[in-house]
Amino acid sequence: MTRYPDIPKPVRSGIVLVDPERGTPQRIIILQFNPDTLERSLAPQSAGDQADSGGGGSGSGDKNEALRLKGPAQETWKFTAEIDATDQFEVAAPDGIHPQLATLEMLVQPTTAKLREAMRLSKKGTIEISPIEMPLTLFTWGSKRVMPVRITELSINESAFDVNLNPIRASLSIGLKVLTVSDLPAGHRGAELYLAHLAQKERFAAAARGGALGALGLNSADIGPGRV
Repeated sequence: MTRYPDIPKPVRSGIVLVDPERGTPQRIIILQFNPDTLERSLAPQSAGDQADSGGGGSGSGDKNEALRLKGPAQETWKFTAEIDATDQFEVAAPDGIHPQLATLEMLVQPTTAKLREAMRLSKKGTIEISPIEMPLTLFTWGSKRVMPVRITELSINESAFDVNLNPIRASLSIGLKVLTVSDLPAGHRGAELYLAHLAQKERFAAAARGGALGALGLNSADIGPGRV
């Protein structure tokens, strides 16, 4: 068997569940195949979003907010993940890919223990039951993209089954919302991880090579005070 020791082993993307208090990983989910494409969307939180859209202006001072931001942009990710038991013949799979699917599904489901506890409190007459808190979820795409997220979409398309009707191949459409300091309380571990994620973007932006006005067919006089 020919080996190529100099070829680096590819890094896998995945999801890490973290204890927000201790910062220790509770579960690591490695995607079997890295998605071929990623769809990302950033929606700025502009301070002037509520301005009058009639064209005449509202006179309420909204124009002064046109260049201001209320907080971090709302960032969402979408990708398709593939799970295929036939690609891992050396791994016993008596239940097909049920375990892998269930692991991902439990990212958006409370456990039976937590549900039973909520039912117990309700039966005792507890007036207000706090929503069930889930572990902090991180999505990782290499060491330069590690971010706290909430899963907003999980759509599963099972496309092959074994003789016992266990699914053995599926594609999953996964949607994520990046959690920012606007979503998490100050001092929360997820908020600190978001700030680290944003700081990484700032480093990349600082490393980008700047352009020149001449490449746009402009000079400083075209955008300077004498232009207006």
